[in-house]
Amino acid sequence: MSNADSKVKITQVRSIIKCKQYQKDTIHALGLGRPNYAVVHTLNPQIQGMINVVKHLVKVESI
Repeated sequence: MSNADSKVKITQVRSIIKCKQYQKDTIHALGLGRPNYAVVHTLNPQIQGMINVVKHLVKVESI
């Protein structure tokens, strides 16, 4: 996935109710907020880092 134009679809699959505040902030920064919401982002190091923080709460698919 080193292509500069690679896109990923990020879907929130779990609730953030009992998560730490930095994980809640990361979910909101990704544009998510409720389970089953999905967003499409261009994969870059910043987005990859955010995905790694909340990988237990989201499902990531390559587009």
